[in-house]
Amino acid sequence: MSLAPFEPLAYASLPSLPRLSHPFFSSAAKDERVTVETPHFGRVTLSVRRYGKGPKRLLCVHGLMTSSYSFRYLFDRLGDTCELVVPDLPGAGRSDAPDVPYTPEALVDLLAALVRTMGLEGAPVLGNSMGGYLAMLLAMRHPKLVGRVLNLHSPGVVTPRMVALDTAFRLLPFADRALDVLVLRDPRKWVFANVHYYDESLKSREEVEEYAAPLVTPEGRKAFSRYLRETLSVRGMRDFAAALERAPFPVPLLLVYAERDPMVPPAVGKRLAALVPGTRIVWLAEGSHFAHVDAPDAFLEEAKPFLFA
Repeated sequence: MSLAPFEPLAYASLPSLPRLSHPFFSSAAKDERVTVETPHFGRVTLSVRRYGKGPKRLLCVHGLMTSSYSFRYLFDRLGDTCELVVPDLPGAGRSDAPDVPYTPEALVDLLAALVRTMGLEGAPVLGNSMGGYLAMLLAMRHPKLVGRVLNLHSPGVVTPRMVALDTAFRLLPFADRALDVLVLRDPRKWVFANVHYYDESLKSREEVEEYAAPLVTPEGRKAFSRYLRETLSVRGMRDFAAALERAPFPVPLLLVYAERDPMVPPAVGKRLAALVPGTRIVWLAEGSHFAHVDAPDAFLEEAKPFLFA
């Protein structure tokens, strides 16, 4: 199948399995249940996928409405270099979905607890989308726990779309309920319509099922709403930008952004690079917000030397 960049694929034509194989569900990809505790979240059990036998370790943090599954094409490509440690964030994948506010600070404190529990202190962190935002905040809030950060096309500065969403959540009392109804109508089609690839032929029913699984449950949909309303709030983004202006970023940072992306404007990458003087930004011409899925080799050509320097 040959599609133009970002050309939509018909939902009815989705194959059962992805056209490119991966080891995410293999026995080599250990799926562990790890319990961590923080004052805000209390005791939370996270699903953590581990893969690889290299001498180094890499923490990978996924984005909104995805899960550890999004890193599936990095497993074989990095498994000889490092052990990948890939958690599902609360309310995503197979992790618990506690009914508490999902503030960025609370989430990075939870990630810090996971780092300590799993002995990952000083490991590099790769974050995609919202996970890149959280990875940067983790380094800023707990700098001794993080060796370096690679941010793959994250949000981080306020955009008009974010202002509109934030305003809707604040001013419309039914906004949460409306979102719940929209997602519940068909969680699988919701995921399919809101994940965009440079090459849409990479989509599959397997992927749709993985990402939609939490959204089938009331707890998962509430967590999704909290991520939109609280984790990615306009106030939080403004505080984040102000903190970057006040103090140098505490660890080495690489920004990798796609030149085209329907989800987070590439201009966000330029603004983040300006907020962290001296930080290098890499632009990918053929890849998306999820370059680790649709352009893994081009992404890793830049990522590997940085992550394992």
